[in-house]
Amino acid sequence: MPTREIQRNEWVSFFDSFSNRHREWLVTVEIMDPEIGDQTEARDLPLGGITAELNERGPDQIEILVGNQTDRHVSNSVVAPKQVWLKSSDEGADEVLEIKGENETVLIRFRSAVLPELVDGL
Repeated sequence: MPTREIQRNEWVSFFDSFSNRHREWLVTVEIMDPEIGDQTEARDLPLGGITAELNERGPDQIEILVGNQTDRHVSNSVVAPKQVWLKSSDEGADEVLEIKGENETVLIRFRSAVLPELVDGL
């Protein structure tokens, strides 16, 4: 499984492109926090989008939005993210996005790893 680190100066454009390619794909969001343990925050909800806000003053922030219904909607902010990793299958399909923050790591897993060009309607 190839893995690549996304550099901080690429985060804004990477997340814009990533969100456009994977909008509405079903994802599971897992939070790994040494203080509260590992938690599944959302399971099999459609990806709304991921955005990065890079700040010269104050900490950077990455916002993750999943779900498209009022009662099934989750938002998570990673404050002061340190690293972003994208893990892909040997065929090049995105499988897991890992965002490592100051105190937590967020994993965004796709229910099915498929090349975007193979998805119906594209």
